[in-house]
Amino acid sequence: MDTTQLLLTVVLTVTTVLLIVVGIQLFFVLKELRKTLTRVNSIIDNFEKIGSSLESNFTEFMGFFSGVKTLFKIIDVIHTKKGSKSK
Repeated sequence: MDTTQLLLTVVLTVTTVLLIVVGIQLFFVLKELRKTLTRVNSIIDNFEKIGSSLESNFTEFMGFFSGVKTLFKIIDVIHTKKGSKSK
């Protein structure tokens, strides 16, 4: 075997081994990225649940105060009618 062929074979073997190692490491990185994205998705889902819960509670709260406001209007109307009858 010629020195050039031997050197070329050694370089190709080393390059192949390095590419295999890089491929394996890339596989592990992508696997870890998948786990991380799953966790992030879970966190986002939890925030979405909290947001919809707060929105629901806020709507109920505003409905309650709207009812109280209507009650005060009714009381005011009754009070003004009593006041006009007594005069």
